[in-house]
Amino acid sequence: MQVKTYSHVNYLWDNAHAATLGDNQVDLFLYRSNILGSDLRITNYGGGNTSCKTLEKDPLSDEEVEVMWIKGSGGDIGTLNRKGIAGLYTKRLRDLKNVYKGLPDEDRMVGLFNHCIYDLDSKAPSIDTPLHGLLPFSHIDHLHPDALIAIAAAKDGEKITREIWGDTMGWVPWQRPGFDLGLQLEKCLNDNPGIRGIVLGNHGLFTWGDTSYECYVNSLEVIEMASEYIDKKIEQKGNVFGGPKVKSLPKDQRSKKAAALMPLLRGLCSSEKRMIGHFTDDEVVMQFINSHDMQRLAPMGTSCPDHFLRTKIQPLVLNLNADEDFSDSNKVLEKLRPAFEQYRKEYTEYYETCKHDDSPAIRDANPVIIIFPTIGMFSFAKNKQTARVASEFYINAINVMRGAETITEYTSLPRQEAFNIEYWQLEEAKLQRMPKEKTLSRKVALVTGAGGGIGKAIADKLAEQGANVFLTDIVEDRLKEANETYPRDVSSYSFCDVTDSSSISEAFEKACLEFGGVDIVVHSAGLAISKPLEKTTEKDWDLLQNVLVKGQFELAKQAVAIMRNQGLGGDFICIASKNGLVSGPNNIGYGTSKAAQQHMSRLLAAELGKDKIKVNVINPDGVIVGSKIWEGDWAEGRAKAYGISIEELPEHYAKRNLLNEIIYPEDIANGVFACVGILDKTTGNIINVDGGMPNAFVR
Repeated sequence: MQVKTYSHVNYLWDNAHAATLGDNQVDLFLYRSNILGSDLRITNYGGGNTSCKTLEKDPLSDEEVEVMWIKGSGGDIGTLNRKGIAGLYTKRLRDLKNVYKGLPDEDRMVGLFNHCIYDLDSKAPSIDTPLHGLLPFSHIDHLHPDALIAIAAAKDGEKITREIWGDTMGWVPWQRPGFDLGLQLEKCLNDNPGIRGIVLGNHGLFTWGDTSYECYVNSLEVIEMASEYIDKKIEQKGNVFGGPKVKSLPKDQRSKKAAALMPLLRGLCSSEKRMIGHFTDDEVVMQFINSHDMQRLAPMGTSCPDHFLRTKIQPLVLNLNADEDFSDSNKVLEKLRPAFEQYRKEYTEYYETCKHDDSPAIRDANPVIIIFPTIGMFSFAKNKQTARVASEFYINAINVMRGAETITEYTSLPRQEAFNIEYWQLEEAKLQRMPKEKTLSRKVALVTGAGGGIGKAIADKLAEQGANVFLTDIVEDRLKEANETYPRDVSSYSFCDVTDSSSISEAFEKACLEFGGVDIVVHSAGLAISKPLEKTTEKDWDLLQNVLVKGQFELAKQAVAIMRNQGLGGDFICIASKNGLVSGPNNIGYGTSKAAQQHMSRLLAAELGKDKIKVNVINPDGVIVGSKIWEGDWAEGRAKAYGISIEELPEHYAKRNLLNEIIYPEDIANGVFACVGILDKTTGNIINVDGGMPNAFVR
């Protein structure tokens, strides 16, 4: 029955790779899961579930028993591995039917899943465990394809299911995931023997097969048939969402406007906790947000539980005029603030109206998804990955609404049903199990000179402590190489010449588009020229002043404007030098520039304290190993000044400090982290990271 070509899903099964897995059914199930999860039209990050059943030796009886292997709670099928699955005795799981006492007993049943564990290294079993365990098939997929949810969320969805698949697919009306839904799936199969899958109303799809490959192909075929059905309906109808109501701004204007808005939106979304942003203006989004039907559909909310758990029940739609000037941030804020206040009020009313006696406390009432017609869609969450995934989930919701509206009419979950999922005690327990956030989580750091040396070490340290890092440098190849050392959603980069204010502006714009704004700016870009007075040229002088001093001034000016728009405070760190405090030979240009950086930092600290923006200085000395400036003429100049060879410089610098230590880029990075992650009430300070140089002591 295999469909040889697919237009709406990616056929990714590689027979050669599958052959290397042999007959290991668990490995084949993991392989199937990963390739299914790589296609966002099939299921989102963290959405859906997959399983397989195998015969294993019971360690207590030495008899063969059936074991079900299933994605654990909170996992993602696209990245699923052996550590992320649970292994349970199938018979024990099915025996739970004997003690189940009905819908009020659902939460207790989840605790009983642990009594069914076969593999002691199992991940916590997910709420979907009985849905897979009560069905007899060896391999099962539970997916959230856009096309299927469109049918499941359409008015007369059950009728449409029969129209597409005849008697080969079952239908189970909406019900919250849990043990009883597993019983409903079992009943549906018993009432309709021979079906190839089941559509869950307003929720998703169940499909199965005797082998991992058969299950995979069955899932693709069912999704393909649904997608083709919707495509034909769209072709017949001629337009979607009632056609366009407004026209998108040109791409470059959208980006400019979005970059200007991002810090303002971020500040408003961060009224309870600081958030990280994401922006998208792809074709699917623009078609929806510019349409006639958007204002009617957006408030209805999403239908699939996996969608609204990440996007909130509905988005905030902004009614600003996209053509107006966004340069006056105070005026824009005054127009934005009432919309946020109204959203928080309505979300609080939703909570108060729907809450139960045992409901968890209300969570952050700020929007996750923000729609601005003609410009694009913004999302804000605790980190970049969560914000990006929320955006992807809302795009899935858009696809669902488009399909359902094309077929008949979109129907969302009743508010009470949505609340019962969002504030389910089991969902709250999952949130409580999340790892503790790192010190710099929810913060964005822009680092100049981050292509290598001290700048890269600083970026590494800040990222290690949870920050998103935005790398800038004047050498793009070095930047790309540095950026590739971080996982997805941690970093981004931009060429930036700190002597050019427009180049700095472009870097900040990109940082705002990528992450929503900036909290930490570290000016690490630099160079060193070691010459006596008579050999120091005007060109040398100007270059040092432009990179070190003017660059710091422009960075601070633009960074502070963004930080003020966010209203969240911030940190500005200058990487200066011991040479700004100590008079040394052959150092007139460099030493003067570093002294100017230090005093500018003191002036900035005095001015910006009222904005909760801290300004501090890190003074390195003798960072030879791993520092880019020592790759040029500076090392030769310093060696001549001290009458030693270049090779002797590290030892020379180590011997002259009190601790007799070589100073590394990582040591400077630790100094930066101390300022931005630990010393939360320190500003206007100079921290020497030089092993102890008495003549550089500040006091």
